[in-house]
Amino acid sequence: MSASKFCFDEEKLNVLRLKVQARLSPKRWIHTAEVEKMAARLSELFCPQKKNLLRAAALLHDITKEWSVEKHCAFCPAHGIRLTDQDLFAHKTLHARTAAALIPEEFAEFAAPELLSAVRWHTTGRANMTLSDKLIYLADYIDESRAFPDCVALRNAFWSADPQAMSYADRKEHLRKILLRSFDMTISGLLADGLPVAQDTIKARNTLILEGFRKKV
Repeated sequence: MSASKFCFDEEKLNVLRLKVQARLSPKRWIHTAEVEKMAARLSELFCPQKKNLLRAAALLHDITKEWSVEKHCAFCPAHGIRLTDQDLFAHKTLHARTAAALIPEEFAEFAAPELLSAVRWHTTGRANMTLSDKLIYLADYIDESRAFPDCVALRNAFWSADPQAMSYADRKEHLRKILLRSFDMTISGLLADGLPVAQDTIKARNTLILEGFRKKV
């Protein structure tokens, strides 16, 4: 099915919302619903035409979050997902991979490549993230249910700059700087805890730095 064949209308989103809510704990559902709201707000700033696609991605991004490590590890080999020792050590990121693989099987009408990519990379980021990748990553980081100090600080930093009043070019630059700050926060936290940093996270950060450098030369 080509990307143009996917339809993310309000009726389908309402049905999806009920299906997702039935699978998640109340706590996880509150977070998911808030990520959907944040994804909608961000899409209005950057890509209004993709608003419903991003809302669907937000609804599905944590669909396997509450699986046990054992269930993730059984699912991955059966779906061609190769796990490294680092994947097993940082098992909290496994749900991004399993969710992206589960969606075509159980939510096929939403399995647009752009949506799958946004779900796949919402935890670690990656080099050369698409706009949808960036917005779902950020929505997950700064949704209103997040009370962790770094999340609150980043949410305040993004919205206090009044991105609505910016030109589109300035808004994109603001997004780049906010994403870079988020990766700095993540990496600093992992280093402080003596934990490994995913290569994809390092690549995501480096890409953002290079994007800023290219604008100056």
